[in-house]
Order: sequence, then structure tokens, then C-alpha cells
Amino acid sequence: MFLTVFNDLPAPQVLADLLNCCAAPRWARLVADGRPFGDLAALRARSDDTIAALDWEHLLPALDAHPRIGEQLASGGREAAWSRAEQAGAAGADARTAAALAQANVDYERRFGHVFLICATGLSAERMLTEARARLDNDPVTEQRCVRRELAAITRLRLDRLVSP
Repeated sequence: MFLTVFNDLPAPQVLADLLNCCAAPRWARLVADGRPFGDLAALRARSDDTIAALDWEHLLPALDAHPRIGEQLASGGREAAWSRAEQAGAAGADARTAAALAQANVDYERRFGHVFLICATGLSAERMLTEARARLDNDPVTEQRCVRRELAAITRLRLDRLVSP
């Protein structure tokens, strides 16, 4: 869909499309309220600014919607397809790396209470594992900043896919 089409869609359709990009309802409403967007840069900026400004609890639905690194969403649809493509580097992991990623996911969730989130596009399984292990040393405030940065990057990629021809 083109950005001009996106700008003209009825609000319920825009919200549904945005929730495929970032499953935080408050984010979707605030981004939708910014329409019309003159260009992709304006849409991305609105998204980034909204992710940066939202209270942490308003971002949790987005984190809950992301599968663990190395796992796939059980459902079909656009978000699941995007997730599979984004995590392609983890899909090719050898058994040892896959097991280490699974353990890193468990360790991370115990420490921070939510899924390990990383913009995995273009990353190898080994690189994702290294990042997961390194971020386990973060304090919660630092890790929330990391998560916001990663969520913004993932969301920008998905917005690009949403409004690109």
C-alpha cells in the first residue's frame, strides 16, 4: 500500500495495520492520530517519538506479541510472516547455538520479565546470542532504553513494508 492510501484509510483499518507493525494499542492510536503523513520519514519520526514517549506499561503489549528469538509465532498473517523473515538468521542456527539461544531467552525473561527483543534483521544466530548474553548485564533502566531502541528499529522496518509499493 502507498502512504497516500494509508493516509486515507478508515481509522479501524489503519489501527489494524499499525498493530501488525507494533502491537501496542496506545502507540497505534497515537501514530494514527498523526495522519496525514507527508512522507515515510514523517511516519517513522512519529513512530519513534511515540515509542520513546510512552510509559513502559504501554509498550508491554508489543513485547508480548514478539516471539522469542529462535521461535516462530503460531499464528499466520502479516505479523507472523514479518517475524519469520526478521529472524531468518536464527532459523539456520546449529543445534548448539539454538540451545544456547533458548537458554539465553529463559535467562533474559527471568531477569527482566519480558521477551528478549532485538532487531534481528540481517543478524546471525551467533550475533543475537552474543547480544542477549551481553544485555543480561544491563540494569533494568538501561535495558528498557535498549528495548525501546530495538522496538523502534523493528517498527520502522515494518512501517516501511506496510506503506511501500
